[in-house]
Amino acid sequence: MTARESTTGLLVLHAVRITGFADSHAIARRFGLDVADTAELLGDAEAYGWVSHAAFADLSGWSLTERGKAENERQLAAELAASGGADEVHAAHRDFLPLNARLLRACTNWQMRPTGHDRLAPNDHSDPAWDTSTLNELSAINHALAPLIRRLGGILVRFRGYDTRFTGALLRARTGDGGWVDGTDIDSCHRVWYELHEDLIATLGLDRQSEPTP
Repeated sequence: MTARESTTGLLVLHAVRITGFADSHAIARRFGLDVADTAELLGDAEAYGWVSHAAFADLSGWSLTERGKAENERQLAAELAASGGADEVHAAHRDFLPLNARLLRACTNWQMRPTGHDRLAPNDHSDPAWDTSTLNELSAINHALAPLIRRLGGILVRFRGYDTRFTGALLRARTGDGGWVDGTDIDSCHRVWYELHEDLIATLGLDRQSEPTP
């Protein structure tokens, strides 16, 4: 089976979906697209009512409308059917769920370190053994992620790269910058994982509310 390449129009709309809210440059960067082409396609999508642009203080960006979400899922379903790999993507999603549960626990342990007086005490990162244990668990998750992404990327090219992005974030976290574990404004382990989860449920037409999320 030859991996299926997505159309630029699908990638632009899908990038808006999985990033949540981003400017044109970030949306183009998500799948390595031309910025000018991306901006033009975003304008077209806005005309169709699929995306909307908003500005808040010094932030501005694009987000998906409900109509856009429906169109994105229609495009993804058609692409998946044409790929002939729907069963394998469903199987990969099933294998993803136990890893997702482990990732949730690891992120929780990075953010909290229970004490004898407070089981919800925030982690002040003063216990190297606790943090090392969490980073080792993230490394184990990372090891399991690589073959999963190879399976998905062998069907749909747009799934490629999640494993290398996760590895990059983990390496930065191991050098001492803990924000690369769970930061929301950088390409952290948490951010990469969130996007992968969103990518899977969008591709399969599932409901995020029915699954645990990082």
